[in-house]
Amino acid sequence: MKFLDANVFIYAYYKPKVQLDLEQKKMKDSSKKIIEDINNGHTKVLTSVVHLSEISNILKRSLPVEELVSLIETLYSLDNVTILDVTANDYLIAVEIGEELNLDSNDALAVHLMQENAISKIYSFDEDFDKIEWITRLP
Repeated sequence: MKFLDANVFIYAYYKPKVQLDLEQKKMKDSSKKIIEDINNGHTKVLTSVVHLSEISNILKRSLPVEELVSLIETLYSLDNVTILDVTANDYLIAVEIGEELNLDSNDALAVHLMQENAISKIYSFDEDFDKIEWITRLP
């Protein structure tokens, strides 16, 4: 199982107003492939309601409401996707991890949930995860 960061969906679905450079196009293509593998049941992933909220908050500018709702509902319907609830205590722990590792609270929440669920691999384009030795960032 791998953790699924919000930015994978953002790169896959966000429609920028400027032309993407080569590196951004690669990230967009990789993101689409990851989502395709998840949708086809080839990859088991775990994420949280906080990360879904992050996806929703950003993609609402780029997708019609019906598509955004469908995206979230699809994630909930897939057997290979686990979506965790987050308690206030989880988020407080994440804030403390973020302070210790110099991460924003949602990235620190991913770290906390990965620790709690014995997950060492994350689908993300956020290089901040590279500074954590036990985490392998994919792709």
